[in-house]
Amino acid sequence: MRQRTQDNRIVYGGGAAEIACSNYVAEKMHEIPGVEQHAVGAFGEALDSVVMALAENSGLNPIESLGEIKARQANEKNVHLGIDCMGLGESDMKKQNVFESLQSKQKQLQHATQMCRMILKIDDVIQPSQYE
Repeated sequence: MRQRTQDNRIVYGGGAAEIACSNYVAEKMHEIPGVEQHAVGAFGEALDSVVMALAENSGLNPIESLGEIKARQANEKNVHLGIDCMGLGESDMKKQNVFESLQSKQKQLQHATQMCRMILKIDDVIQPSQYE
């Protein structure tokens, strides 16, 4: 609640924000030359894995749910579409009033990205020959 008083901006839940970001990343990654393109693509896939976990934890088929919502978001140009975890028959998170603070979502993504970077740095520090 404290975050909502400091910054009242929101994003819609149910994985809607992650799917929208993933679709955008997939669209833009082809503009990036070289090996960096693969890293950007992997970031988009990581965003998808958040949505798949949400679908699976809700008892839904994660691959089917993700594919359907990603396609609908792209075709309908509606970034509010997410996983209908409650089984209400409505995927529009705005209509379901499912949201979270923008500041919280930004911090989640920043922390996840920092953790990945730390893991990659550890792999750089420990040489493969040291494993043997």
